[in-house]
Amino acid sequence: MLSRRTFLIGGAGAAAAGTLAVGWALFRPDHRLESRTASAGSSDTQIPLNGWVIIGTDNRVTVVMSKAEMGQGIHTGAAMLLAEELDADWTQVRVVQSPIDRIYINRENIVNGLPYRDDDPREHVEFIRDFARRTTRYFGSMVTGGSTSIQDLWMPMREAGASARAMLCTAAANLWGVPVEACVAKAGVVSHAASKRSATFGQLVPLARDLSQPYSPTLKTPAAYVLIGKSPKRIEGQAKLDGSLRFGIDIGPADLPRKTEGGQPVDLLYASVLMCPTLGGGPKSRDVSIKDVKGVHGCFVVDGYNGGTAGVAVIADNPFIAMRALCNLPVEWDHGEAAKLNTADIMQTLERAIDDTSRVTYYEAGDADAALKRGKVLQMRYTVPYLAHGALEPINCTALVDGGHATVWVSTQVPQAARKAVADALGIGVNDVTVHQAYLGGAFGRRLEVDYVAQAAVIAAQMKGRAVQTIWSRPQDMTHDFYRPACVAKFSGSLDAEGNLAAWHAVSASQSVTEQVLPRTYGVPEFLARHMPDGTMAEGGFDIPYECPNVSVAHTRVDLPIPVGYWRSVGHSHQAFFVEGFLDEMAAAAGKDPIDFRLALLGKPEHRRHAAVLRALIDFAGWRQPRKWKDRSGTEFARGMAMHVSFDSIVAQVAEVRRETASEGSAGFRVTRVFCVVDCGLAIHPDMVVQQMESGIVFGLSAALQQAVTIRNGQVEQHYFSEVPLIDIETCPEIRTRVMTGTGNLPHGVGEAGTPPIAPAVANAVALLTSKRPYSLPLTAPPALPEAERTQEGDRWCQWCKSL
Repeated sequence: MLSRRTFLIGGAGAAAAGTLAVGWALFRPDHRLESRTASAGSSDTQIPLNGWVIIGTDNRVTVVMSKAEMGQGIHTGAAMLLAEELDADWTQVRVVQSPIDRIYINRENIVNGLPYRDDDPREHVEFIRDFARRTTRYFGSMVTGGSTSIQDLWMPMREAGASARAMLCTAAANLWGVPVEACVAKAGVVSHAASKRSATFGQLVPLARDLSQPYSPTLKTPAAYVLIGKSPKRIEGQAKLDGSLRFGIDIGPADLPRKTEGGQPVDLLYASVLMCPTLGGGPKSRDVSIKDVKGVHGCFVVDGYNGGTAGVAVIADNPFIAMRALCNLPVEWDHGEAAKLNTADIMQTLERAIDDTSRVTYYEAGDADAALKRGKVLQMRYTVPYLAHGALEPINCTALVDGGHATVWVSTQVPQAARKAVADALGIGVNDVTVHQAYLGGAFGRRLEVDYVAQAAVIAAQMKGRAVQTIWSRPQDMTHDFYRPACVAKFSGSLDAEGNLAAWHAVSASQSVTEQVLPRTYGVPEFLARHMPDGTMAEGGFDIPYECPNVSVAHTRVDLPIPVGYWRSVGHSHQAFFVEGFLDEMAAAAGKDPIDFRLALLGKPEHRRHAAVLRALIDFAGWRQPRKWKDRSGTEFARGMAMHVSFDSIVAQVAEVRRETASEGSAGFRVTRVFCVVDCGLAIHPDMVVQQMESGIVFGLSAALQQAVTIRNGQVEQHYFSEVPLIDIETCPEIRTRVMTGTGNLPHGVGEAGTPPIAPAVANAVALLTSKRPYSLPLTAPPALPEAERTQEGDRWCQWCKSL
């Protein structure tokens, strides 16, 4: 199965469009209301009216949720869509996780990953987008990612709610012998005004269950919305506050099946793993053993699954026994070819690749090369490092393998791919695997991978009939991640005599995430994956809104043995730093204000939203005040800005920085305030949009300031958050956010859109404050690693375990 990021249709001409037209009739739009799988939580008193909603005779409305909740609020936002059209009482709405079924496949992932600009004039582009939506139901996957969840569920959730409402109103009309048009639903009750009769949803649902499903129900107009656009309480909020919410790592005996009906649950054991410290390596021998350690049930070699690295595992009565036994286990490693890799060599490879003629041009207009020979020319190079995801909930998975069937309890963004990974690892059919999806304690793209799920299933298979929870230590997570690719870019630009942007030429180089994800997660042959275009490498670079008569944007794909994956905002996370930093330099060369310079590049009607966001930022952030100043104590401040479009949302930010002395911090500056303006179209839940902007800013700022993953002898050097610091309550700036309203009737992505602009906004402020432009991330030196901790197999986790 392919995901939004992994099936990219390349450039196509008239011949390709003609070929696609042959299949047009074969892939007609389908309805997403009826599930082939039994609805989760249904019973005689909890009655499903379609694949998305169950209504109980107790009036409870249960929304069947196909997306993973990882803090982004999708369980609330998507439930609001259905409850709006159902006219449910919000206090009676809850959610349950959906089973794996075709109707829950994400239809927008592939479409949003196509390497086309929104203003691409070619007629076949929109045809390909529509064709992709039609074919996704066969080649897509259940996935929560790409900031597409609300967009994907926008129609099916509303149609499911409207369809159920129509069935309830029909049931009421049949019961009372009145026209269905005279029956009105509101807040969980259907009423007939003329006869003054009413009935609750719970009273009507037994009568509605056998009625015909209306496949084209009438949907509300925006003027009729009572929930959408408001900010009701989050569905999972109270459970988070009181600690009752169940994340993957919270799975315990109470969640497991019973040995006998009404009896004790199956045994729960715990596993700890130690992968080869060198990426792609493994144990030299499969003969590992531990003798006479109380509480230990076994130790053995585990292979690397779905792109992971091989290692050893210990199963014990509790996690601490497993961890300590593992750290005392002598293992000799085969470090493999990756042992020759170092960060300096990798960056040199990327630098050389910028001039590689095999690069792919993603967008071209006019003649940039010719225009660069005229006017005032600037040329700059930028670099960004590898980055780890660093989700706070440790990597974990609980599995039970018994009698040819496997059950897993896991925090995952891709339950369908996880099921297949378990089936492949155990050599059983996908229908013999049951996946229970838990809440996610952070993901940021890491839980789009299935390496740890397959690994946990194989470990549990050693203890047939007994469940095993595999938990990774923080060092194992940090050193065996699928990293945001390092990237190098070269930008050239020229200004005409009036200081207007005349030419824009950009080339970048990095590894391809798609090329790796296709084979390891979805089983696509490597030779095919290698030749599929990857729009995520250059997204945010080739699709910028700024108008320039001569443009060329290209990217070179580099092959390196470093595992890379989708990191929050993916290519936008580094392309925004390149683009917005270079724009500021061009504005300075033109002697113009940075926002005014950008506004001059947004004159077309299709860029009115972008210009409106910038004008709102001017007002919201007080931009017309001096951009560099001193307060009464003589402390220097400066402001920088950036705007970036990602996931169809426009986000502009102003970062305020303060100069600090060496004694106050090695950075020499501190980010004190951030102003953010976002146009995400229709804001379903405005408060959650604000929360996601704040989350994205904190996430992006953490990476921009001090985070980097470095490689030495094929090993990742960073093991703990102390080496990739997070913004905490002491260092977090004040964040103010304005959500634009009235900008459209469709919602756009917000989960990742707040991250890309913060790094360039801060960099632009630092450049003004210090008169020295940053060309690389992180903006300050990462924490130093003591030489004693740079040993071939040094791991402070083992030192801690041995002290237990």
